[in-house]
Amino acid sequence: MAGRGADKGKMEEQKRGKRLSGYRPDYVVFDLETTGLNPATDRIIEISAVKVKKGKVEERFSTLVNPGRRIPAAASQVNGITDEMVKDAPAIKDALEQFLAFIGGEVLVGHNIHTFDMKFLNCAMEEIYEKDISNDYIDTLYMARSCLRELPHHRLTDLAQHFHISTEGAHRALNDCVMNQKCYENMGALMKKKGSLLSDTEACPRCGGQLIKRSGKFGPFYGCCNFPRCRYTKPV
Repeated sequence: MAGRGADKGKMEEQKRGKRLSGYRPDYVVFDLETTGLNPATDRIIEISAVKVKKGKVEERFSTLVNPGRRIPAAASQVNGITDEMVKDAPAIKDALEQFLAFIGGEVLVGHNIHTFDMKFLNCAMEEIYEKDISNDYIDTLYMARSCLRELPHHRLTDLAQHFHISTEGAHRALNDCVMNQKCYENMGALMKKKGSLLSDTEACPRCGGQLIKRSGKFGPFYGCCNFPRCRYTKPV
């Protein structure tokens, strides 16, 4: 019995999407606004996404979400979303169904999603469907730390200013998606120019850097782009 339970747990873990690195031309940028910072106790109040094919925006999706509770004033001060705005919005189940239909099986892209948005998504998925979201994803925060090391900070607005992209409307989900999509394309072009583009590798599990294929004494392997600061390796 214990063995079967462990196997089941392992299978469920394998269904959770992996964090990847690099650039790919087909993806969906997404962003959430929430009532607070704790995915276990706070709720999603806005979901937005932008679908991209061959580097070009094709579709947009955005919906407010009624959290079934009052929105704290501190949250409204950041994102501008009020109780009045969400009173007729769909509940999280309906909003999540629309979002999942929009993203399909595409790779997700977002800024700081590894430690924030993906956790909120998975909490909502587990509550409604009893499973995690299976889409692989790319966190542009880690990407920026890898290819824009000269910047003192790597917030989304910092990246936008670096690439001369408008930050108007920041902290509303759809505006942040549009901003991040442009930043992601710019970073993809920068990585390609530097010759470090590897779109099909996972991110380094230790530091979030890009895994690069290298040759060693015992043959090829993947090593972290942040070597020698990070010495993580993985067999090919």
